[in-house]
Amino acid sequence: MSHFETDAIRLNASKSNQREHSAPLYLTSSFTFDSAEEARAMFAEEIPGNIYSRYANPNSTELIEKVCAAEGTEDGIATASGMAAMFGSMAALLQQGDHILASRSLFGSTHQLLTRVFPKWGISSTYGDISDYKNWEKLIQANTKMLFIETPSNPGLEIIDLEWAGQFAAAHNLILVVDNCFATPYLQQPAKWGAHIVTHSATKFIDGQGRVLGGLILGKKELIQEVQFFSRHTGPSISPFNAWILAKSMETLAVRMDRHCANALAVAEYFQDSADLDFVKYPFLKSHPQYDLAKKQMKLGGGIITLTLKGGIARAQRFIDQLQMISVTANLGDSRSIITHPASTTHSKLSEEERAKVGISDGLIRLSVGLEHQEDIIKDVERALEKSR
Repeated sequence: MSHFETDAIRLNASKSNQREHSAPLYLTSSFTFDSAEEARAMFAEEIPGNIYSRYANPNSTELIEKVCAAEGTEDGIATASGMAAMFGSMAALLQQGDHILASRSLFGSTHQLLTRVFPKWGISSTYGDISDYKNWEKLIQANTKMLFIETPSNPGLEIIDLEWAGQFAAAHNLILVVDNCFATPYLQQPAKWGAHIVTHSATKFIDGQGRVLGGLILGKKELIQEVQFFSRHTGPSISPFNAWILAKSMETLAVRMDRHCANALAVAEYFQDSADLDFVKYPFLKSHPQYDLAKKQMKLGGGIITLTLKGGIARAQRFIDQLQMISVTANLGDSRSIITHPASTTHSKLSEEERAKVGISDGLIRLSVGLEHQEDIIKDVERALEKSR
């Protein structure tokens, strides 16, 4: 099949002998074998088949096949959470003494992996500034093995040139890992630009309704084999139920993202000249510093905007407390609109200097624009801005 929407709905509809129309839920920890020889052959990977749900399960297999088709990747593995995917995509492919070159603007927990967890194992990292690609050549070390980027970044919405990243990684023989969580495979496919590994927090837009946790690691088959070995023996397995939910969610991803993007653009355009705000940032808003690049590599602008309120953290907190409809929570990508204050929550473990380097000011608010009517979202934001003055 050739269309995203059709593949997401029809691909790998796993069926039992009961002739069900919708893929069943396989709530089993293990699977039986017809003979001792079949068990031996499966464990030796001489024949395919399900052994144990920590390794694979029909529900996780269906999810992986759907998302691989969407991303244009060869293979993948589903994990228990987005951060399990971030960790597994790096830990499985790196050794003691290796070096990671990463974009500076990253999700807070990913920053903690690079600066506090991996150094314990002798894996170092260096950040590059996307405003100066030429300088990245100077950041390459003899032991640099991986290039890790987010685009759009969380929460700064920085856009990194995927074509440049693919060429840079190829020139220096690096494994290119791209966190594609904000864009989803519907809006952007990093593998087309040379990414070897693509990761997702499926908890976000792929689920889309704030129900379950899940992560995805997708990419080149030979690399995914390493990730599968690592994950099977360290255990960050996704539950069959969560995989079943996420495989179902893929069926509506396209139509949901169309609505998320339309709503987000409308909200961004409405508030871009607000006297209460220093800046409104959205990839498909012409004022975005990388607007042309976003248009080049993304189908639409995504469901996240940032609002930088005048008055710093005090004004930001007053604004949040005045919201009546929009939820205050640390998640994103939900059907419901969500507000987060990164400086005091998701990125609070970063120092003030580190937050400044990635553009997270005290007044910055991350708005995950949901599927409600545009006018209701705008009215809630407008009312809270007025009452917070």
